[in-house]
Amino acid sequence: MPKLKSIEDLKAVREQAQRDLKVRTETGTRIIVGMGTCGIAAGARETMHAILEELDRQGIEANVTTVGCIGMCSKEPLVDIEQAGRPRITYCNVDPSMVPRLIEEHLRQGNVVYEWTMGRVPSEGIGQSS
Repeated sequence: MPKLKSIEDLKAVREQAQRDLKVRTETGTRIIVGMGTCGIAAGARETMHAILEELDRQGIEANVTTVGCIGMCSKEPLVDIEQAGRPRITYCNVDPSMVPRLIEEHLRQGNVVYEWTMGRVPSEGIGQSS
């Protein structure tokens, strides 16, 4: 984060945080990209940029965030997609060329791209009975 040198800088940071919070709460869509060293080495940075560009191109609002390594380095880059009321889906070995289909089918059409999935967490969370 850059140094804040004026009250205007602080206001700009606040406004961005408010926009991000609005997207998170109103859309209920969160995309999580694994950005540990292993993910970055496998191309996660490029995948994340492709996600941001595709969301912008399609006019989709979603909260895109990053996490560190979760121990599945051979499956990096990992991308999780969470949507309100739906299971959290983990996609593995996601490269930038896969992103347009992932955004179109999963976010727009609501269809999981099963051949790219590694797992899912029920919307109730882990350890909850159905």
